[in-house]
Amino acid sequence: MMTDPIADMLTRIRNGLEARKTSVDIPSSRIKIEICKILKEEGYILNFKETDDGKQGILTVDLKYTEDGKPCIDGIIRISKPGRRVYSQKNDIEPVLNGLGINILSTNKGVLTDRQSKEENVGGEVLLKVW
Repeated sequence: MMTDPIADMLTRIRNGLEARKTSVDIPSSRIKIEICKILKEEGYILNFKETDDGKQGILTVDLKYTEDGKPCIDGIIRISKPGRRVYSQKNDIEPVLNGLGINILSTNKGVLTDRQSKEENVGGEVLLKVW
């Protein structure tokens, strides 16, 4: 039994980048799809698609690399975990590497980046950091 599916998703992405894979398959869920939408909008992944396997569904994430073969994601870590939830108000959200990376938050207005949550004037649960 998996206790933290988002951490599993991040680990699969990290391992795929380390092994220089073109794509990774992840069990699908609504929050994972929202996280992938943000990663695609921010330019960290090429694309993603959801396929039905008769059960929960499979999310295929196409990983992105630079021209010289380096991964576009230097680091991706889980902040809020099942054992320790981390919440932040809109004014307390700290930038990742002075704005070079992003925080992804789960708010009452959906899954947003740190910049979007400040524009929407909401805080929430800090899910992960990407740079």
